[in-house]
Amino acid sequence: MATTLANAPADLISKVQFTPAAGSNHLLVSSWDTTLRVYNAGSGPGSGHLLTSVKFQAPLLDCTWEKKGSSPSPIAFAGGLESRVYQVDLETSQKTIIGPDHQAAVKSIVYHEGTQTVISGSWDRSLHQTDPRTDRSISTSLPGKVFSMDSVDNYLVVAMSGREVRIYDIRSIQEPVQIRESSLKYPTRTVRCMPDGMGYVSTSIEGRVAVEFFDPSPQVQAQKYAFKCHRIVDRLAGIDTVTPVNSLSFHPKYGTFFTAGSDSTVCLWDYKAKKRLKQYQPLAHSVMSIDVNFDGTKLAIGTSDDSYKEAPLINGPQPAASSIYIRDLADSECRGRD
Repeated sequence: MATTLANAPADLISKVQFTPAAGSNHLLVSSWDTTLRVYNAGSGPGSGHLLTSVKFQAPLLDCTWEKKGSSPSPIAFAGGLESRVYQVDLETSQKTIIGPDHQAAVKSIVYHEGTQTVISGSWDRSLHQTDPRTDRSISTSLPGKVFSMDSVDNYLVVAMSGREVRIYDIRSIQEPVQIRESSLKYPTRTVRCMPDGMGYVSTSIEGRVAVEFFDPSPQVQAQKYAFKCHRIVDRLAGIDTVTPVNSLSFHPKYGTFFTAGSDSTVCLWDYKAKKRLKQYQPLAHSVMSIDVNFDGTKLAIGTSDDSYKEAPLINGPQPAASSIYIRDLADSECRGRD
């Protein structure tokens, strides 16, 4: 059963993310309507409502929480078409620019707890790693536009245009420790690292998911694989419509993961058993972003009307408003197959 949050963005949702700390179900949401929002996505009194919103000058393409120990932080980071990264105090709504501006949109932002730094990846083919405490930054040039990034332990995975993937040690991002070609034939939509630190999973605009591992040894690399999903099949007409896999989120306890696509569905996978565990009922619009909370008991689902891809706004109808759903997750629901 899913509940719907009030006061969802009117425009496309770019990211939903639960606070990465126990005891809090605050949900951070960035969108193309230039607003960063925080909701109480818990189950108790006062839940389901907007807590605060902060306006910017241009659409936001990504956001992330600060993480310091086990306590929730009121600090978040956001960026987008302004080509800069902001530190946002969500208690006061104060915004502070951190690090140097990029020369194009900021597409992805990662906060690394170990170094307490913020890494931003841009369409200008660069990374900036900034310490918000001192505002000191290190910049690294890339061969392609950044499409998605994620980190685990000291690994930073950067997926770019041209199907290139670079893996960095966050403690020294001047040079990558590995350079790879994506296993996916078409552009990457999102990349997420496995909670156990063994590898990462990426998705593409062509309805595929790839499971990859960090260890470069031939024995481990032989275990990588890809599969297709989030396709709309019309068996009578014999038509297989491919849709982008827009988002992915791991369950923190079991390591199974959820995927979300423009076919308006969410699926749950056991990548070790190479099995789909569940496909949830389709929603009204494309699922743009999903996230599992800290203890694995809730799934946030952000949906938006992305029909503009087929009918441009100047010709097509006004897009429908976005929605945010919170689904309770049973422990048995998310456990992989033995």
